[in-house]
Amino acid sequence: MTDIVRIGSRGSRLALWQAEHVQRLLADRCGLATEIVVIKTSGDRFAEKTTGNLGELGLKGVFIKELEEALLDGRADLAVHSMKDVPTEIDSSFSFPAVLSREDPRDCLVAGNGATLDELPAGARIGTSSVRRQAQLRHYRPDLEIVPLRGNVDRRLAKLDRGEFDAIVLAKAGLDRLGFSERITEVLGADVVLPAVGQGALGIETRAGDPHICKLVATLADVDTRAALNAERALLSELEGGCQVPVGAWARLENGAFVIDACVVSPDGSEYIRLSRRATAEELQDRRTPLNLGRELGRQLIEAGADRILRLLGRAP
Repeated sequence: MTDIVRIGSRGSRLALWQAEHVQRLLADRCGLATEIVVIKTSGDRFAEKTTGNLGELGLKGVFIKELEEALLDGRADLAVHSMKDVPTEIDSSFSFPAVLSREDPRDCLVAGNGATLDELPAGARIGTSSVRRQAQLRHYRPDLEIVPLRGNVDRRLAKLDRGEFDAIVLAKAGLDRLGFSERITEVLGADVVLPAVGQGALGIETRAGDPHICKLVATLADVDTRAALNAERALLSELEGGCQVPVGAWARLENGAFVIDACVVSPDGSEYIRLSRRATAEELQDRRTPLNLGRELGRQLIEAGADRILRLLGRAP
């Protein structure tokens, strides 16, 4: 290991904030000297195009592939990811010794005139890049015009300010991290839009064969967040879904119990399947409970009809 630990990161302002956040934590808790190495990913290159949908890439993990390559060839010793970008299947060459304490995973509305979602007039143009958000918004407000919107947070806000949209929907955690909290006009309740699996959580990936780095990174791990993500990712794995399918899920501790809500929605919002599962504090004594709960909920969604929706979107039989 070199004297200075290299942190691989995408080059967007949000990704760099996340990498710098981990850099500060490693310095404060471990006294570790680090430097950030910027790696451009396939997802970043595609996002710079003005047309097209991310699903056209036909790949899972388009925002982490090149970062993993940098880990393997030694350009980076660890990489920082938004966990919503991490596929449910992880190659055995890699390890995630830490998932950091989760920030607010919910989505939020930023409206040009300060309106809430219910206050927007029929036909209002709402911008979002996420198929998951589009489907849930169409289910809740079929009278709105949902328009694809790509680019980094600054670019999306600029398009809103130019009047190209009446409102846009973004992850609250991203706006909070970049200092844009005052732009939020409404935090969307989970009864309206369930977040993406892993949204609001940061994970640190290392080479599996680097026990020293793994041990250092593990000091940043948050047990409750790991349990929540285990449940959400197990559910997504059971559904065999990826980041570009309309699946929402949110697992959390609530009044001493462990709760997971999940939904699968057709792209036009016309079909909506939502279920919940709960485990008691006593059941949580078994650390496998969140994982099992996510798997069970995934199977229940399939039995309730989610499988048909996902097959129409290309899910393998």
